[in-house]
Amino acid sequence: MLRQCRKHGHFSGTNCPVCNEEGKFIMSDREAGSLGRMLALVLRHAPEKFNVEMDINGWVSTRELADSISGQRRHYHWLRGWHFEAIANADEKGRYQVEGEMIRATYGHSIEIELDLPTDEIPEALYWPCEPTEADAIVQLGITSGTRNHIHLSKTIVNALEAGHVRIDRPAIIEVDTVRAVADGHTIYRAGKTVYLTDEVPPEYLYRVEDDDQMIVDTVARWTREEEE
Repeated sequence: MLRQCRKHGHFSGTNCPVCNEEGKFIMSDREAGSLGRMLALVLRHAPEKFNVEMDINGWVSTRELADSISGQRRHYHWLRGWHFEAIANADEKGRYQVEGEMIRATYGHSIEIELDLPTDEIPEALYWPCEPTEADAIVQLGITSGTRNHIHLSKTIVNALEAGHVRIDRPAIIEVDTVRAVADGHTIYRAGKTVYLTDEVPPEYLYRVEDDDQMIVDTVARWTREEEE
């Protein structure tokens, strides 16, 4: 469930992960999940679904969105704009950004917007998951965004594994030398807490992380244990 700690803000679960306070109830897991899916739909793909106006940088009004959803779905008659701020604050991946009464998604868009995201504090290496059978070809040819607006890179090997595991049983991991890429003029944006965006990555900055890397071995072992439980 989604709750709010007086000292540390919104969190998912029964107790604050910082001070263990139970906190104030905001909404149930079912409600948070349903509203989270609607939020992702509106901010990433189809603002017209709930007739909200989005500016060129992807911002929409939380108040307007809450009014539209509660108007179309009467069981959300209690919904207010600040509920979306709570969902954004509790999101561990940092998928949303809130400024006053405005909210936007920081990555994952299929619609054309101009994301004015920060480009500083980029890690020395970022990571990208792919099918193991395609890894060698990607290292030779580079990474392109395909049908997405941007390439999504991960902060750590584990982050990349988890992102890739959604669609690939045992993803291979490509390392991106961001120091050289940025020095050569390629722009990389900080999007979420563990997600970075760029338009393309030429092959000269790519290396395959070996499958016996300890991070990969430990993560795959954890997946195996979870599958057996």
